[in-house]
Amino acid sequence: MGVSTTEPADGVRVVTADYPPVNALPVRGWYALADAVRAAGRDPETRCVVLAATGRGFNAGVDIKEMRRDPGRTALLGANRGCAEAFAAVYECEVPVVAAVHGFCLGGGIGLVGNADAIVAADDATFGLPELDRGALGAATHLARLVPQHLMRTLYYTSRTVTADELHRHGSVWRVVPRARLLAAARELAQEIARKDGTLIRLAKAAINGIDPVDVRRDYRFEQGFTFEAALSGVGDRVRDTFGTEESR
Repeated sequence: MGVSTTEPADGVRVVTADYPPVNALPVRGWYALADAVRAAGRDPETRCVVLAATGRGFNAGVDIKEMRRDPGRTALLGANRGCAEAFAAVYECEVPVVAAVHGFCLGGGIGLVGNADAIVAADDATFGLPELDRGALGAATHLARLVPQHLMRTLYYTSRTVTADELHRHGSVWRVVPRARLLAAARELAQEIARKDGTLIRLAKAAINGIDPVDVRRDYRFEQGFTFEAALSGVGDRVRDTFGTEESR
């Protein structure tokens, strides 16, 4: 259990999250993921990073049970800071990041893939922000990078999910493949990128980030302020206490 890094091909690093049963990451998991992505990007031999996960789904967000066990706000603060670091690590990685998504991609998972450079998804993948059902807010910044503005708002307010095929039609998912082909397809795209000159691909990543009209780190931190407000007012705990879906088990 944890985060591991492998090198399946020249210039490609695969960072894999493994937090059974559903990849709902604890505070230390978000920081471990951030550290692994940053380390892979700093390696001068790396030209592309694949972000993947094991188990039933790509990411179920934060570990709600960890928050429930904390009588204070330490876990909430830690999760928010850890998520911010992990999302930023993906966005700021010195080389392109390809997200390989299967099963559910919820909450914090949207923050990761919304900051990735490309997404390859299994045909069973679903994406969504059930934050309002969990007494929290956040990651609309990243969902807005995947779907048009009005669809983002509808998904956010309703906590509905969309499929990989739907995101493919919107152009945010590069390719949809059978589950068994997911990692191979993600590696194929990563290897195509990794065939570029290493210095040039890093300059390209910096240049593209530099012309991005959205400051994803600042905007996400702004959103988190409302999560803290919900927590301090008590509404966050009240809603979270009614949450009992299998994603948190």
